[in-house]
Amino acid sequence: MKRQIEIEYRAKLSKEKHDSLHQFLCEKGENLGKDDKNVFFFIMENKLLKVTNNISKNNAKITLKLNEIGKGAAFEEIEFPISNNDVSTAVFLFKELGFIEVQESFQKRENFIYKDVEIALKYSEMWKHHIELEIIISDESQKDLADKKIKNVADELGVIIMTEEELIKFTKSKNEQYNDDTNK
Repeated sequence: MKRQIEIEYRAKLSKEKHDSLHQFLCEKGENLGKDDKNVFFFIMENKLLKVTNNISKNNAKITLKLNEIGKGAAFEEIEFPISNNDVSTAVFLFKELGFIEVQESFQKRENFIYKDVEIALKYSEMWKHHIELEIIISDESQKDLADKKIKNVADELGVIIMTEEELIKFTKSKNEQYNDDTNK
């Protein structure tokens, strides 16, 4: 079990901005490679539980984020590695435990490190082109420095980080849309 605090910010991107950032990061950053994932999100009132099948890296995990999107940039999370072969069993287990709101999302992504910030350039059906900028810290005393590093990199890249209000509105809208689409 791995316990950590993830400082994470998101921004929506146009395809053109996504492509220009990809080119820049390939030239100036450290390319960590493809990181395509199929993720099952189990929506909870104030937490996020997910089962991730990392297709590119041939591994899987169960993650509990002790916060929800739009409620701050710091996410304490607990991770349990599992076998790729156990993904469907884990999803079945959580559904049997009563998790009704489940969202499946394939994420095409590529990861980079730039100025000590991990950057994921991503595309998913729900979010379209977007970016996540994050730093993993071990305790809250490191949060302010991590926030500053991420915001400086976002400014340098010309990325406008979504506010908490924008994240809440966006995720609420997408959750409602997802539920409408799956109930048709």
